[in-house]
Amino acid sequence: MGTPRRSTLRGRWKAVTRKVREYAMVVRALANTAHPVLVQIIPTRFCNLSCAYCNEYDKVSEPVPLEEMYRRIDALGRLGTAMIGISGGEPLTHPQLDDIIRRIRKTGAIAGMITNGFLLSPERIERLNRAGLDHMQISIDNLEPDEVSKKSLKTLDKRLEMLAEFAEFHVNINSVVGGGIKNPNDALVVGRRALELGFESTIGIIHDSDGQLKPLKEDEARVYHAMADRRKTNYAQFDKFQEAIAMGRPNNWRCRAGSRYLYVCEDGLVHYCSQQRGYPAVPVAEYTREDVKREFVTAKSCAPHCTIGCVHRISYIDHWRAPQTRMVAPGGQELVKIEMQGLGTRD
Repeated sequence: MGTPRRSTLRGRWKAVTRKVREYAMVVRALANTAHPVLVQIIPTRFCNLSCAYCNEYDKVSEPVPLEEMYRRIDALGRLGTAMIGISGGEPLTHPQLDDIIRRIRKTGAIAGMITNGFLLSPERIERLNRAGLDHMQISIDNLEPDEVSKKSLKTLDKRLEMLAEFAEFHVNINSVVGGGIKNPNDALVVGRRALELGFESTIGIIHDSDGQLKPLKEDEARVYHAMADRRKTNYAQFDKFQEAIAMGRPNNWRCRAGSRYLYVCEDGLVHYCSQQRGYPAVPVAEYTREDVKREFVTAKSCAPHCTIGCVHRISYIDHWRAPQTRMVAPGGQELVKIEMQGLGTRD
């Protein structure tokens, strides 16, 4: 079974206060649409791995200087950003990651991180505790490393046990199907192991290089539904969009990228998401609440076949309101003036 997740008085207190902050974030998001709910920010594009399906890393980039990261995080704070997630590349390769997390918490935002987990150790986990990290997500792609991905349960299980023993932040283990992963049944084993250790377990569908739909094969769809039917996650109620993806069908939804969700690249520019770079492509320090409001009512032509889960989940907050009255293609070209019928009006 391995090491069960440690429960300490300090850890339980952190979990309670984190939950209170999360509820406050949701209430504020429901009450006001003029601020980003989630921003993913990149402190380094460098990664220590080379997964075949990933286009979000390189092997040469230097980490973004700390003072520049401070300026970008402070700009997000002025926009009223509720949650800032650190991604990459591999964020644990940034030498001043702890300071970045502290700066995020100083703005009042919830601090999250997506990592491959290879650089974790007990000492590193304790540093993340002290820095104030709220959430960590690790994706595990298979049971044994292969030419597609080295993020395997075999190579990461000891680090998962370290997290179970030392982490005072929330941990989600995300298994995947599609994208060339050889054995979709591996996702079931990864999910069971995550639950054994006391973590949250989710499943994602790997998208193509544009963030678009790649319909699942029959065996992949079977595994996806087996995982989804467990309903053991906080986010299960927000994952309905993946059911259509698994069946190869488009989703009818209102993408709020550029508004409720922002992607800030290593150059400090705001984009719709990691797979649709190039628009708005405005420096985050120059991004305003007017930009947030404009993109809130802007439909994106790539939305029907999008598989970017974080954008779907954040956009779900506002699915019931605010018709989108203009449309752009990836890259920012306005296509047509449209009027999408909504279930409510913008507040």
